[in-house]
Amino acid sequence: MNASTSVTITRQSGYRFLVDFSPNMPGLLSDEPPPLGEAVGPAPSQMLMAAVANCLSASLVFALQKFKQDPGALTATATAELGRNTDNRLRIQAIAVKLTLGKSAGELEHLDRVLSQFADFCTVSMSVQHGIAIGFEVLDASGTVLTTA
Repeated sequence: MNASTSVTITRQSGYRFLVDFSPNMPGLLSDEPPPLGEAVGPAPSQMLMAAVANCLSASLVFALQKFKQDPGALTATATAELGRNTDNRLRIQAIAVKLTLGKSAGELEHLDRVLSQFADFCTVSMSVQHGIAIGFEVLDASGTVLTTA
């Protein structure tokens, strides 16, 4: 089964963009931190970290619910390690996610099985971890394709 999903990003001003997920969802304002932007919304790197942490959290809940278990108030904190590549370009080199269950381990049945498989259910982290081929095309206002990769 092949499926696709999309978002639309529209520049508002400077480095501020409106992220539209669908007509039925509210948009999200993103922005770069100073000195480029004004940090009026999350930066793209923060959205990537949020996507990874959110997906791992949902996958953990899914794996627990397979055994009719409830994690309680689950929280996740994602931290990115930033560094420069060989071309001196800033890159996310690693993302560490700390997931904290709202219940003690003793309150959850089959936790060993859950912990051994939950990450495999996470579409985002498994995709990012193995790398994602990213293509792009640049068009001008008249729709002329200027470049593709």
